[in-house]
Amino acid sequence: MSLRLAILCPGQGAQHAGMFDLLRDDPQASAFLAQSALSAHLQAPLETVLADPAQLYANRNAQPLIVAAQLAAWQALHAPLAAIAGAPAVVAGYSVGELSAYALAGLIDPAETVALAAQRAAAMTQAASAQPAQGLMAIGGLPLALIQACLARHGGHVAIVTGEDTLIAGGANACLQAAADALVTAGARTALLPVGLASHTPLMQSATAPFAAELAAHPLRSPGPALLAGVTGQAITDAAQARALLVRQLVEPIQWAACMDALVERGVTVALELGPGAALSRMLRERHPQIACRSLADFRSLSGALAWLRRQAD
Repeated sequence: MSLRLAILCPGQGAQHAGMFDLLRDDPQASAFLAQSALSAHLQAPLETVLADPAQLYANRNAQPLIVAAQLAAWQALHAPLAAIAGAPAVVAGYSVGELSAYALAGLIDPAETVALAAQRAAAMTQAASAQPAQGLMAIGGLPLALIQACLARHGGHVAIVTGEDTLIAGGANACLQAAADALVTAGARTALLPVGLASHTPLMQSATAPFAAELAAHPLRSPGPALLAGVTGQAITDAAQARALLVRQLVEPIQWAACMDALVERGVTVALELGPGAALSRMLRERHPQIACRSLADFRSLSGALAWLRRQAD
């Protein structure tokens, strides 16, 4: 078959103590982790953070951890992937994973991207600290219009649109709980996510200026493969647009359903999620089952993931 590959980079919520296990024995991945000085961007040494769930899920650690793991995996995979499928046809990132996608598409130096993830996390944590306790909540089982109307009544916000009857909401915890009570009564499913801030909502407004200033210090190049913007679901065309869209996604909803649809429109036949977790591959299989999709989290080795991709190319 003619293989057109998409690389997907997820966001927070699925990080775990073994999230670097597949990478430790790979020389390219290990060299990247050393070059990125990951521990310097964490609030404690890496092994300490991985062993402590409270630190693992703390926003200041989670964002650089996730970006570093994804970019280390890419360092290990990109050469053998190129031999199998050529350059990716499309790259897309979900929430903080969009930073990783920018690096994969060639806009930002990968090692600098880990530092930028830490700076983004710091700006967002500072924004959250000045407000009541906040977070994210998954909601499903009702039409989007009904969910959105209920959130608006209770002071919540749409953070990520993931399907026709599913989304991620963000807001103050009290507002999310009030909306959840009403939505469950109406037949919805709700679940709080292990993220302690209301990403992609107006509550992050005060994080935009410091993050934009940090981003301005990094020269951005034009993308190589098609790079989808989370807030539009459309391809980014140049560096100036890329910079503006990356800041906008702090305070505007991510249109992940539109990103998944864009993969089909661009002829993607196979997608590989870099992890941690497998949420993006699960959502893509449910929405577009004709696309063969797996996550690195599904495999016990990098070679296993590459063997699966070779089979898709046969």
